[in-house]
Amino acid sequence: MTQPTALTPDLHFLACPSLPLADGRGRRLAYWQWGDPQAQHVVLCVHGLSRQGRDFDVLAQTLCARSAHPLRVICPDVAGRGHSDWLADPMAYQLPTYAGDMLALVAQLQAQAPLARLDWVGTSMGGLIGLLLAGQTALQQATPTWVPITRLVLNDVGPVVAWRFIERLRTYIGQTGQFDTLQAGADHLRRISPGFGPHTDAQWLALSTPMFKPLPQGGWTLHYDPALAKPVHALTPEAAQHGEALLWQLYDQISAPTLLLRGAESDLLTPEVAQAMQQRGPRAQRVDLPGVGHAPTLVAEDQVAAVASFLLKRGK
Repeated sequence: MTQPTALTPDLHFLACPSLPLADGRGRRLAYWQWGDPQAQHVVLCVHGLSRQGRDFDVLAQTLCARSAHPLRVICPDVAGRGHSDWLADPMAYQLPTYAGDMLALVAQLQAQAPLARLDWVGTSMGGLIGLLLAGQTALQQATPTWVPITRLVLNDVGPVVAWRFIERLRTYIGQTGQFDTLQAGADHLRRISPGFGPHTDAQWLALSTPMFKPLPQGGWTLHYDPALAKPVHALTPEAAQHGEALLWQLYDQISAPTLLLRGAESDLLTPEVAQAMQQRGPRAQRVDLPGVGHAPTLVAEDQVAAVASFLLKRGK
């Protein structure tokens, strides 16, 4: 077993080949790296819509400490979040943009140290990005630097996003706020995130602190581009249904062993969709988490253990 990893990750940047900034400068994607930078086994952890890569601190440390072989855990700040640049066109905050950035990120990781295995952990939006990439069977032929996903973890998400969740999301997405203290900001996140389930005060503050950046005039605000709310507000039920059909097609083509985590009280992933995911495509292994809605934060011991045992078991 490898020695426990450092308590903080290294911050790196990727020069993205697409969608330059409004002033013409190249766009940068930030990512956090845990573990052995030369490891050929990479776990890519991708966060939800308004979150950022430090959401996976607890999981990343656990994976690195428990792995019997060298491991790299990579946790990007998806475009417009955290330390990554904001997009010039808000309507580009959509899955194809994010998937393209992840292809470029894997290419950079390959250049640093060749990858023999790529696993994916995706929470909510991050799961949809992983689903999109894992379901494209010809992707490696089109992109030689891509490594097919060996094991896929979908954290409370599937091809169908319940419309009631979209309606709830619209009540707060894009409202980055201004808070006198980090604690006040953390308390705000706790009020709007009841589905995250129980956490100690220390766990919640640790999870929330990277979500904020200081304001020049003092105080704190959420660390994402408020304009990423525009595609959410522009979405129609008809467009959502069209997207669901495409995502089911991709899901049905996934061959990687898949773990589906579902918050038992989730308002995004219904029991019916979760059951269909067990019967279609990769026939996902399903774990329901009591007392949690959308989405499990992968901080609680049972959640971390479920992911770690799935990713670190021997063989494919």
